[in-house]
Amino acid sequence: MSNKIIQNKKKGILFWVSGLSGSGKTAIARKIKKRVIDLFGPSIELSGDYFRKIFKLNKYDKISRNKNLWYYQQFSRIITDQNINLIFNLIGMVEKARDWNRKNIDNYIEIYIKADIKKILKKKKKRTYLKFKKNIVGLDIKAEFPKKPHIVIENNFNKSIDQLSDELISKIKKLI
Repeated sequence: MSNKIIQNKKKGILFWVSGLSGSGKTAIARKIKKRVIDLFGPSIELSGDYFRKIFKLNKYDKISRNKNLWYYQQFSRIITDQNINLIFNLIGMVEKARDWNRKNIDNYIEIYIKADIKKILKKKKKRTYLKFKKNIVGLDIKAEFPKKPHIVIENNFNKSIDQLSDELISKIKKLI
């Protein structure tokens, strides 16, 4: 761990995996967990959906989503400050949140799973789009796509989760 991305070896790494709902974030994050543990030590994988469920964060409007991001960030800092890596996969399409992470979390790696909303809808990848017709990031809530993420994984739904995960691990190794 000798690259500038790792600023403090006594703290864990935050792998902030963002992308639209249905882009493959959670499947990829779950798939890389064991390899992240093997490479970098104790690690937790957590989805925004799971975090919402635990803490009963049931509102999806833009204001509530931004408030939830603050909770995610504070939790992320607490975990990484204890020298535990966190693979946190969430929509997280707010530039202000990513800026805060860059400034306040020592070992922050921004990963963007890029997928076209039309392909996600066509594949019916997420029931959220079918169940709810409002408060969906990328449709009626404007997504602030990452401008300069450390890693971009393009998911056109023509590769397996295994292939996408291998690609991500390879990029992480090159970065760190």
